[in-house]
Amino acid sequence: GRSVSLSRPADRVVSLAPNLTEIVHAAGAGSSLVAITSSGDHPPPVDTLPHVSALPVDFEAVTAQEPDLVLATDQVNAPNDTGTFEALDIPIYFFSFKTVDDIIEGIRTTGRLLGTEAAAADSAAALQREIEALRARTDSLPPEQRPRVLVLVGDDTLYSFGEGSYVHTLVELAGGRSITADIDTRAPTLSEEYVLTEKPDVIVGLWGPEYDSSRLLDLHPAWDVVPALRNDRVYSFPSALFARPAPRILQGARRLAQRLHPELFSPPSARSRNASSSPSPTPSDP
Repeated sequence: GRSVSLSRPADRVVSLAPNLTEIVHAAGAGSSLVAITSSGDHPPPVDTLPHVSALPVDFEAVTAQEPDLVLATDQVNAPNDTGTFEALDIPIYFFSFKTVDDIIEGIRTTGRLLGTEAAAADSAAALQREIEALRARTDSLPPEQRPRVLVLVGDDTLYSFGEGSYVHTLVELAGGRSITADIDTRAPTLSEEYVLTEKPDVIVGLWGPEYDSSRLLDLHPAWDVVPALRNDRVYSFPSALFARPAPRILQGARRLAQRLHPELFSPPSARSRNASSSPSPTPSDP
């Protein structure tokens, strides 16, 4: 993030990115929001807030809200907007979210800016505990039990995530290996041939829960030999659970872990039943 000087905690905040809207609420400062972007749809209380354009920024609409702080992120917003806001005498804070730790720290920073430090610290600590709890389930998985995972944003044009993205950490937390982690572009567009060559075991699409995975084969018939499609391991999730750096990414990682390793999430009683249902050795067994 970029430093900003405030004489007092901000209480009229414009959020220029949907993940920042969620982070403000996580920091216990939802009541300070006076406007958000049209793509801000969570949590539900934001439904009643005015919308402002972020790409490009509608400076007139933002100014009309008389904010004492604007929150932006380099994932969505243009850093050169900073100068315009400074000329308008509106403080702006730019966040950068490259890692899961950046999200946790972003909650704490928001609490400091908006005067809700204690609530933000509690929320950040709770998210950290949830991450560690998921990691404890999957950490001991050896590499050969971690499926090779491809995360796609588009199904026709194959947008994905390259090096320096927290999405690879989510896949790792879920007990997988992200195959695009070493591509030296932040948001690569993949070719059909790349997928054929890399042979992912699992494809995660950010296309929403209603997506029909058979559409993927209609668009890319040659992929019928790709293990993910051959073994019916194409899973579609809401984009916001992976592509929006906010606390809900932990939901995305947990849901993916349950798909990749359902055996780690069965109730203890079910696990013990499964163990007891296997035949016991008899004296005649070798």
